[in-house]
Amino acid sequence: MINTKEYLCENPERLDTFLTTQIGQTRSQIAALIKNDSVFVDGKKVARPGVKLKAGQTVKVEFPEAKKQKALDVDFDVEVLYEDDDVLVINKPSGVTVHPAPSVKEATLVDWLKHKGIRLSTISGEERHGIVHRLDKGTSGTMVVAKNNEAHEFLSKQLQDKSMGRYYIAVVTPPLKEDVTIIESKIARSPHNRLKMASGIANGKTAKTMFKHLALSHDEDSQLIACKLFTGRTHQIRVHLESMNRHILGDHIYGISPKQEKAERILLHAYLIYFIHPSTKEKLYFKAEFDETMQEIIYKKFDTEILNEVINTEYIMHSFTANS
Repeated sequence: MINTKEYLCENPERLDTFLTTQIGQTRSQIAALIKNDSVFVDGKKVARPGVKLKAGQTVKVEFPEAKKQKALDVDFDVEVLYEDDDVLVINKPSGVTVHPAPSVKEATLVDWLKHKGIRLSTISGEERHGIVHRLDKGTSGTMVVAKNNEAHEFLSKQLQDKSMGRYYIAVVTPPLKEDVTIIESKIARSPHNRLKMASGIANGKTAKTMFKHLALSHDEDSQLIACKLFTGRTHQIRVHLESMNRHILGDHIYGISPKQEKAERILLHAYLIYFIHPSTKEKLYFKAEFDETMQEIIYKKFDTEILNEVINTEYIMHSFTANS
């Protein structure tokens, strides 16, 4: 069965830009929908992503049902931080891919959601059920999942207008020079390595990250930092650190000398998330605790007394508010 949605254009803009904002998909995903004859403007099929929309025009999108895939065994569980009829907030484990893809052979977060029988939005298609934003496979922490299409649209708009916020904690080496560092650059796929993104690419998408010093390790060789995303580009934190010749411990893609590192996983964790609830319009805040591996490494490398102070949620949020 095909899921159809209609959207009213209020201001003149490109079709792909308009749909990216409306349904929370990338321009390449929008282009794929158009190529699949699934996008119509005022009832007429569209052939190009760059079509200029006029105010008052109606855009209809048909989301085709994805091909049925063989069910994969879900051999992991996920901590639920909050759940109601509209949203699900979880603590994603490290090592779990968010949604299916041809290259992914193991069960994903979407598989876990379906396995649990959790009702999800369908606005992003079968393979991305409920997924409003994603985390890299190795990254753990807070994610919000939409349980219906109205909630999905509401949350996607918050990603666009920055009323949804995310704070990450990471262990990096070598330490940053400044207490607060802001990096803003254009990010795109690296022309030299297709597994990586790169900073400073002329035709890339603008990305902005703020880094805050939290603690210096006992050997002063690594540093605990908090990161605030102002945009949500692929590998954004890792790319911006690489642009300063820094990397996260356990990062074997952007790491300078990965063989020297003992971390079992990349030490990057989505610690805090806040957003406005789709129905109640209340601003909600959620924190995800570290898993055993990350907690053990952090408490071994850093002074416990200092840690207990700097990973306090109010301390982190105030630090960024004061410096934004």
